[in-house]
Amino acid sequence: MQQKITLRLTPADAANVAGIKKHIAQHAGVKETAISGFQILKKSIDARGKNVLFNITANAFINEPFHTEESMSFQFKDVHLAPKKVIIIGAGPAGLFAALFLIEQGIKPVILERGKDVKSRRRDLATLNKQGIVNSESNYCFGEGGAGTYSDGKLYTRSNKRGNINRILALFVKFGAPEHILYDAHPHIGTNKLPQIITAMREQIISCGGEVHFEKKLSGFKLNRNKIEHVITSDQSTFTADAYILATGHSARDIFELLYQNHILIEAKPFALGVRIEHPQELIDKIQYHCDNRSEFLPPASYSLVDQIHQKGVFSFCMCPGGIIAPASTNPKELVVNGWSPSKRNNPFANSGMVVQIDEKDAIKHTKHLQLEQNHPLLFMYFQQLVEQKAFAAGGGKFVAPAQRLVDFCDHTISASLPKNSYLPGLHSTDVNEVLPQFISKVLADGFKAFGKKMKGYFTNEAIVVATESRTSSPVRIPRLANGEHPQLANLYPCGEGAGYAGGIVSAAMDGENIATMIAEKFNA
Repeated sequence: MQQKITLRLTPADAANVAGIKKHIAQHAGVKETAISGFQILKKSIDARGKNVLFNITANAFINEPFHTEESMSFQFKDVHLAPKKVIIIGAGPAGLFAALFLIEQGIKPVILERGKDVKSRRRDLATLNKQGIVNSESNYCFGEGGAGTYSDGKLYTRSNKRGNINRILALFVKFGAPEHILYDAHPHIGTNKLPQIITAMREQIISCGGEVHFEKKLSGFKLNRNKIEHVITSDQSTFTADAYILATGHSARDIFELLYQNHILIEAKPFALGVRIEHPQELIDKIQYHCDNRSEFLPPASYSLVDQIHQKGVFSFCMCPGGIIAPASTNPKELVVNGWSPSKRNNPFANSGMVVQIDEKDAIKHTKHLQLEQNHPLLFMYFQQLVEQKAFAAGGGKFVAPAQRLVDFCDHTISASLPKNSYLPGLHSTDVNEVLPQFISKVLADGFKAFGKKMKGYFTNEAIVVATESRTSSPVRIPRLANGEHPQLANLYPCGEGAGYAGGIVSAAMDGENIATMIAEKFNA
């Protein structure tokens, strides 16, 4: 028979098959020899008590042959000569997963990506990190796989009502991701492994008859009444299709400008902005696991923090245990930082975004000198841009970032020295409060103090804050109807993070599949 069993195990027992099997037998009241095998369904860490435990749910096979459940199957069709074609602008998770789903429906996808393939993209990132030179079309945000490829690969999402999360994870596994992402509570692939997975997806798309074109930046489109007739790329190529998916990501400001200039409806969308904070990983382990030395059977500890300070939400974002802070800028003279972790999360530092929610009143006040008209759809984008420009200037150039020890930041004291850190372009000691709008720095400072009470040892000068974490989500929403279409253009489908409908790899992938589903339904109607 098969029996679903929930166990609470020590890290050592949870780390090996024999330990899990022994406890399954004890729980089921049978001999270990009766357990032919088991399949882990869910796995999470409970660090609330003095002793850290793993919660494991497993499907045990008792006195019957062990066999794993059949993995989800995908039927990719030959679409070389498909009668219907969809152009997808952007090769991030929304675009890639939309393309794969369209192929399953017998529809040909043609992806236009402004950046380079993952391999070529790596060289541009090295130039940015080592020489302080940014390629505006190939960086941490632009290129094959989108922002997620080289910024960690976290697959955790709360958006379980927006689509089939298990299907998305199963697709990642099909293309090379480790199977543990199917049952980990907070699945993570790692920046070192994602490029090969993204490459495998591209190869699948092309082998089925889809197309992927790199360095094809959208620069214009021709409209015919309420439809797009064709799109134009920066090299003056034109592409025509039956439908167009716009999946350009949260940093494609030129696309937002293009839509605005052509009177295509877009809306200002609030977002969050702040800093990256970095601690020694050893310190975070000590706080979270209540011990001086982390067990070899425990992963580097993470945290999630949120509070309301002065009627503003302040929260941790994209926490990277064993991670690295990276320059995520897309333009010269604008400084953005982000974080990522390799699959082993074995770096000596832990970093996280710590950000404050921005509302319309805040953005209007800090862009007053721009004299924008009321309800300007690019209000939050301009606010974001101004803060990034100020951060670049404060760092002194070449994407050296303004930074300060944590307690010093809260005391408005310029740090006499900065600790070792993971940010390769380098840090410049300055008062980060002068880089951020005052209301943000005030909320952050009081938020850090509050978080220090929740996590004893968190509020320390061993930690540094680095400015600025500003690409948390899109500052623009591109509206769409219930059928996925833009209100003005019947064959344009805004999609993913850039359109304001997702926040992370999995939710963007699900949104891509949702839009592809709507297009397929329309074609088959």
